[in-house]
Amino acid sequence: MNYIGSKYKLSGFISETIKSVVGYDLSDKVFCDIFAGTGIVGRNFKQNVKSVICNDTEFYSYVLNKNYIENHTNFEYKNLLSELNCLEGINGFIFEEYSENGKSERLYFSEQNGKKIDAVRQKIEYWKKERQITDNQYYFLLTSLLESADKVANTASVYGAFLKQIKKSAQKELIIEPALFPLNKNEHKVYNEDANTLIHKISGDILYLDPPYNARQYGANYHLLNTIAEYKPFVPRGKTGLRNYQKSKYCSKNIVNLEFENLIKNANFKYIFLSYNNEGLMSVEDLKQIMIKYGKYNLQQIGYQRFKADKTENRNHKADSTVEYLHILEK
Repeated sequence: MNYIGSKYKLSGFISETIKSVVGYDLSDKVFCDIFAGTGIVGRNFKQNVKSVICNDTEFYSYVLNKNYIENHTNFEYKNLLSELNCLEGINGFIFEEYSENGKSERLYFSEQNGKKIDAVRQKIEYWKKERQITDNQYYFLLTSLLESADKVANTASVYGAFLKQIKKSAQKELIIEPALFPLNKNEHKVYNEDANTLIHKISGDILYLDPPYNARQYGANYHLLNTIAEYKPFVPRGKTGLRNYQKSKYCSKNIVNLEFENLIKNANFKYIFLSYNNEGLMSVEDLKQIMIKYGKYNLQQIGYQRFKADKTENRNHKADSTVEYLHILEK
């Protein structure tokens, strides 16, 4: 999934830094990723730790991580995906509100793919209601739909806008591909809460923080993924079909420092690692002064090429140099 702030390319740097501080044997450690996004960091630690706690306020993220983090043993899925891929499209909410030739004329998907999303989403919900699938299979299938739909979305990158014409990649037929997850024997837990509320309810050894850096709200940028994941009727707003969404305090320059300090102060974790780049609302010095109040502080950094989506065919990209900081606190 093409995701703002993804730590996929930085996962090696993050993993190595954490292990160099905490130790390379993490088998008895509880690892928490409390701003999880697509869950790539938690996935990387899932095989190595006792358990992973994962959280995000966005419902689509919750769905992804119920699959990638909480699911950890095999189950049958091939016949289910085969049946979903054989479904005929129907005129449903996604087609009418977000697809080519729908009543609202929003070109997020081709007509064929919008109708297919509706058919697949309704079938998954029917299976759940009739108890024909388990919760594990339900979140697996929802994740498979979300990620497969994202591949044929008619956007430059995020869902803040759609393109005026259906591009080539969005003309391809939607095929639901399996969202395969790491297997292990341990139990893991996923939440869908505000991080500063959840921090009072959990504890562990390693807390990894990757909050929003700037004023861009994830609820607006990925609203359509939430709409497909929840699939509950509402009246979309404006040209882009926005839904009501929760605004993060970490996207507000006036209150982000206070919100962050409250999180650090209330964290019942020995080791805290914060990913934050040089374009964030909080400065390096601000973060240092907050964190140093609560224990031993250190800082690591790495330069890398971040990619921004270009509004051209097939999601071409422009390289953009930035610096990623990993702030380290031992409480």
